[in-house]
Amino acid sequence: MSHATHANAALTPRARLRLARLIVDHGWPPARAAERYDVSWRTAKKWADRYRLEGPAGMVDRSSAPHHQPNRTPAPMVRKIVHLRWKQRLGPVEIADRLGMQSSTVYAVLRRCRLNRLTHIDRATGEPIRRYEHEHPGDLIHVDVKKLGRVPDGGGWRYVGRQQGEKNRSATVARTGTPRTKWRNPVIGTCYLHTVIDDHSRVAYVEARDDETKETAAEVLKNAVAWFAERGVTVQRVLSDNGSCYKSNHWKQTCADLGITPRKTRPYRPQTNGKIERFHRTLAEGWAFKKFYNSESARLAALPAWVHEYNHHRPHSAIGKQPPITRLDNLAGHHT
Repeated sequence: MSHATHANAALTPRARLRLARLIVDHGWPPARAAERYDVSWRTAKKWADRYRLEGPAGMVDRSSAPHHQPNRTPAPMVRKIVHLRWKQRLGPVEIADRLGMQSSTVYAVLRRCRLNRLTHIDRATGEPIRRYEHEHPGDLIHVDVKKLGRVPDGGGWRYVGRQQGEKNRSATVARTGTPRTKWRNPVIGTCYLHTVIDDHSRVAYVEARDDETKETAAEVLKNAVAWFAERGVTVQRVLSDNGSCYKSNHWKQTCADLGITPRKTRPYRPQTNGKIERFHRTLAEGWAFKKFYNSESARLAALPAWVHEYNHHRPHSAIGKQPPITRLDNLAGHHT
C-alpha cells in the first residue's frame, strides 16, 4: 500500500529509486551515494537493500503499524461491539459497560469499523447505509408530494408568533370563506408541492397544486417528462411511494403512455426514496421557511427563482459540490 511521504523526508520515492540504482546497478559505494543525496550511509544501504529485494515497488513508505499487536481487541469482541452499535445504536460508554471494557477501547473499535458516527448507519434499521446512483440522467426519477400549510395574510406563526398567527389565520379564513370541516385544514388549507428529482443529476422540478389526486399527479408527471425532454433527458423509470395517487390505474396508464416503467418503494420504508426526502428538507429550509412571507401568493412567487438557484447555482454536496444542472451532460453545448 502506498503512503504519502511526510513533509520532512529527506528523499522522495523517486529520489530513493535513483539512489538505490546508483548502488545496485552502477556499483557506487553506499557512502559515496549517501554523500551525493545528503543522507547517512545507513539510509542509503536501507534503500539499496529494499531495491534488491522488491525492485521499484519497495521505494514507497510502509505503514508504521507493528506487524504483531498482542493487545489488539479480539475479533469476537469486535463483533459484539459492532452488533450493539448496529442493532441498538448504543454509544461507546454504554457498550463498554455491557461488555466490561474501557469506553476508549470501544470508541477505537468503532472508528476502525467506521461506525463512530450514527450518520454512517441507518437510524431506523441499524444497518449500514446503502447508497445508489443511476448512471445516466433520466434512468430514474423520484416523485413525491410535500404538504405545507398555506401562509395566512399577514404572515404565519413562525415569524409573527402564535397569538398573531392565529389572528391572521382566522382573518384569512373569513376573507376566503374556507370551510371548517373535520377532514380539511380548518384554516386556509394545504399547499401540495409535487416534486420530481432526477436520480443521477439531482435536477429538480416542482409544481404547487391544490390537491394530490391521481389526475393531478399524472398531469405533473407529463409536465415533468416534457420539461426534462426539453433539456435532452429521456425518462426511463419513475419511483414513487405507495400513496393512493401513485397506486391508481390512471397513474399506471399515464406511465405506459409515456413509455415509463413505474416502480414503488418498499412499504414503510421512505429511505428508498431518500433523495427526494432530502430535497424536501432543503426545500423547506431554503425556501418555504427561510424568510418572512406576508401571504401564500408571496411565497409561491418566490418558488421558481429558488428552484432555478437550486438547479443552476447551488453546489450539491452529493455530486462533488457542483450544481445539479452540470450533470446533464447531454445538454447542448456541453461537448463543443
